[in-house]
Amino acid sequence: MTPHFSLEEVEHSNIAERMGIPNKLPLHLAADALFTACSMEEVRRLLGKPIPISSWYRSPRLNSYIGGAKNSQHMLAQAVDFICPAFGTPYKVAEAIRNSSIQFDQLIYEYSWIHISFVAGRARREVLTKQHSSKGYLHGLVDKKGR
Repeated sequence: MTPHFSLEEVEHSNIAERMGIPNKLPLHLAADALFTACSMEEVRRLLGKPIPISSWYRSPRLNSYIGGAKNSQHMLAQAVDFICPAFGTPYKVAEAIRNSSIQFDQLIYEYSWIHISFVAGRARREVLTKQHSSKGYLHGLVDKKGR
């Protein structure tokens, strides 16, 4: 798809493989996946290091199985969960992206990984931090100590 992101990465899911859940990207989502891949290239340029992807596209069945949000942008190939240990902690990665000019829709610091989404024509640049437990999200980037 792009120099650093492949269709295989878009569709890959350890859980889908283990559970036998199909996770093929539908053709009608190809443009969204490509837009996300191009946007992830901007993230890679910013960080200057390889970006291991843990989750990108999720079929509705896979998303339901893992308990994902009913309106998850993963089901539209617009969201990516990743880390970049060669750059730094997930907090440092989120901080760098927040402070950049990258036009993301949503950036969520999930403590052990980063969730980022991209929507063509919409760049809310919404930054959230996942709260421990089921309390939802805090607005802004909050480290583990609550700052």
